Amino acid sequence: MSCETSASAAANCRLPTAPAGDILELLAARARARAEEQKARTPLVELEARAVALAAAERQAGGFFAYPFEAAIASAGFAFICECKRASPSKGLIAPEYDPVAIALDYEAAGASCISVLTEPEFFLGAAEHLRAVAAAVSQPCLRKDFVVDDWFIYEAKLLGAAAVLLIAAITPRGELERRIHLCRRLGLSALVEVHTERELDDALSSGASLIGINARNLRDFSVDLGVVERLAKLVPAGVPVVAESGVKSREDVLRLKSAGARAALIGETLMRAPDRRALLAELRSM
Repeated sequence: MSCETSASAAANCRLPTAPAGDILELLAARARARAEEQKARTPLVELEARAVALAAAERQAGGFFAYPFEAAIASAGFAFICECKRASPSKGLIAPEYDPVAIALDYEAAGASCISVLTEPEFFLGAAEHLRAVAAAVSQPCLRKDFVVDDWFIYEAKLLGAAAVLLIAAITPRGELERRIHLCRRLGLSALVEVHTERELDDALSSGASLIGINARNLRDFSVDLGVVERLAKLVPAGVPVVAESGVKSREDVLRLKSAGARAALIGETLMRAPDRRALLAELRSM
């Protein structure tokens, strides 16, 4: 499903509501179906060849090993990954008038370290083209935020201009997680590996993750607890940056997460609902 960005079209937009139960598994199942539909249009081997060729050209040009997403986090005292997000299963339509490029340019002007773009089309009303447009418009490295259950999403992310891909440990078996982390590196992409439990963190670290996202939101029921970040961050080895995801609403939340050991925060809904995104991001950054 997709909706136009105009206010009039948004009024007629019917955002699906996730049923009670395991929301994450529903989203993963829909993503698998989406990948199969895409592969029926463009064979995976064709997409892979294009992505590998692009990575080879970048390597030859000398920019392949820069990993700009990780570099942006490392170079900031505390990095802000600001998200272009139109809707969610738990909150419905967040931004009726949605222009991801304009939003990303606001983030860029306000000092964001990286930009995250939702590309899931059914429950978040994202699109691959949103990522392509944002990546072409801003200088910050961009993260593809989606439910990556197939290599298709990784190859496509490379071709869309992403610098990083979100991998969710809860829906990726350990063997697949390790392989996809290596695939990202082969393509010059960073893999932000998202966890919510100790077991998922162990899977991520055992799979070679070099960038850990700790999601305060439980994607199975969409409850939020910043204490999850505080508890799990203590278990991440020194040298592996932690990105706190979800639940940040104030400068006090940022300070709390920084004290817990996070090196960055990924913020979506709070910024998307702000009447002045630049002013709010400036406030959040004033530590």
